[in-house]
Amino acid sequence: MDALLAAFATVFDPYVLLIICLSSAYGLFVGAMPGLTATMATALLVPITFFMPPVPALAAIVTATAMAIFAGDIPGCLLRIPGTPASAAYVDEAYALTRKGKAEQALGAGVVFSAIGGIFGTIVLVTAAPALAEIALQFSSFEYFWLVCLGLTCAVFITTESPLKGIITLFIGLFVATIGLDNPAGQPRFTFGSADLLSGVDVIPAMIGLFAIAEVLRVVAAAEVRLPSAAEVKGSIFRGQWELAKKYRVQVLRGSASGTLIGALPGAGADIAAWIAYAMSKRFSKEPQKFGTGHIEGIVESGAANNAAVSGAWIPALVFGIPGDSITAIVIGVLYLKGLNPGPTIFINNPESIYAVFILFFLSNIIMLPFGWLAIKSAKQILRVPRNILMPLILMFCIVGAFAMNNSLYGVTVMLVFGLLGFFLEENGFPIAPVILGMILGPMLEQNFITSLIKSDGDMLAFFERPIAAGLGIVTLLVWATPIVLALLRRRRRMSPA
Repeated sequence: MDALLAAFATVFDPYVLLIICLSSAYGLFVGAMPGLTATMATALLVPITFFMPPVPALAAIVTATAMAIFAGDIPGCLLRIPGTPASAAYVDEAYALTRKGKAEQALGAGVVFSAIGGIFGTIVLVTAAPALAEIALQFSSFEYFWLVCLGLTCAVFITTESPLKGIITLFIGLFVATIGLDNPAGQPRFTFGSADLLSGVDVIPAMIGLFAIAEVLRVVAAAEVRLPSAAEVKGSIFRGQWELAKKYRVQVLRGSASGTLIGALPGAGADIAAWIAYAMSKRFSKEPQKFGTGHIEGIVESGAANNAAVSGAWIPALVFGIPGDSITAIVIGVLYLKGLNPGPTIFINNPESIYAVFILFFLSNIIMLPFGWLAIKSAKQILRVPRNILMPLILMFCIVGAFAMNNSLYGVTVMLVFGLLGFFLEENGFPIAPVILGMILGPMLEQNFITSLIKSDGDMLAFFERPIAAGLGIVTLLVWATPIVLALLRRRRRMSPA
């Protein structure tokens, strides 16, 4: 109890509260800027934390990360430009709601259910961190291979009209993921002698091109006003959210739970959590035909999942010093720097600091509501800008974001190439979200497959020898087989005599 009281006194110190407010505004800005990710926001904060005590340093990172993950929804909803890869999973859904004049509902759901998911993940972090960390440590390359395969299945579930077209664009993304150095031999693949392509194709510039540049090209080509005016986007973003929470309480709980669990798996993170949550939402929905047309259900579940994953990623980081994602990899370095060595002993040697981290997580998700409201209220003014001014401004910010990834024109070139690809695909009815899914999961798929084959000396049965791997493998194969079996049964019924 003394440690808990000391933690409260430390967190609610005016200096720490000021740090929380400033880092919240910073996280919202970075997350809303295409090309500037939550990981980049955390990395840029590290030099500043050198001059801070441990708790203010952790406060800056926790709040900035939570705000940045949510803030990626804002440009995704208003302009169809996901600010972070986690927002790309449901950007089309949010943008469709904006075009129907329901931007405040989509943005409100994003901030409210992100906060709920983050609080759920924090409760799990506080109560069940050691148990979940033990489960996460049971995952080897075999389990990760099946988990990635299950994640790739999302391409079929998130495709509204033609699953075949979704599979085609998924394979485009998987092909792009193979560009670079071969794993594990290190042989160049599909680089055509370019030194830039040796490191592969960056996901962020590609995502900016597929969504933002393709949208700019579409508006220019069609001379079409695609968004409502600012006057039409009115009303409180919190209106009706309680009714949504009651109507979709199962989806909120499922998204929060799956996001926390996926976040706790080393190397997974909020991006994969959002894609899987959106696919599950459509798969188990009573109204799957509404997905892709501006249906709030998918945003509710995915929004809860991506911020729950942020809390979940801290579970293996604190308990075992194993990063759950790229953000906690940076955090572990900060913890060591501040003398808070992660591991089981941190709960014994520094209980007041750990309690302070827990309080910070709760606080950052609670203040997400007022800060998110302010950010959304300001961002809606974008719709007042005339289209002939707005589109060049979007193009300028996209170029800056793509250039910032590597401080080279290579990112800008990738962005433009994928912008043309995205424009061509959508003009011909192909979804572009599976391309990003393939690019994110492709490297993980190859790495874990090759690693598993090396471990098993080429024995494919080894993928089913471990209990968790066998369970995931059977579930994945059943998911793949179900549409084929159903199609054969329908065909058999049609061919059978009446």
